[in-house]
Amino acid sequence: MTSHHYTECGLQNVYIDGLVPVVDDDGDELIIVPAINELHNTIALGIVSHEHGMSGDELRFLRTEMGYTQAELAMIVHHDKQSIGRWERAEYEIDSSAEAIIRKLAIEKLGLTEHSGIEVLSKRSVPSAKVQPINIRKAAEDQNGLYVLSAA
Repeated sequence: MTSHHYTECGLQNVYIDGLVPVVDDDGDELIIVPAINELHNTIALGIVSHEHGMSGDELRFLRTEMGYTQAELAMIVHHDKQSIGRWERAEYEIDSSAEAIIRKLAIEKLGLTEHSGIEVLSKRSVPSAKVQPINIRKAAEDQNGLYVLSAA
């Protein structure tokens, strides 16, 4: 088993433990990541539940997982679409109030198992230079689901 740095989702801070490499016909080791939708739900849970402000890449990940355009998300958080783009490109810090709303929206829209209220989410939505790793492990066969959030 190995730890896989899962950058295919567009984030640099996601690691998956417990994936077993397979060898293809040419003798090359490959990592097969099963159940991508469940994995992305677990990543979203990691983003909304971690203790630091989210990065622009994390905002883009949540927005696309929820199926919103920049303009649609901008209408929900009462900003213009240029602000969403600037936040996603890390040109400006994400507005803390908007981030708290986005976290709560992601919990509701994606059906995440995070039960924090807006007060707790608001306290987490403070800009930070610290990158929060999202560590996920492949669940054991007898557990519900395929992935478990180890740390966020």
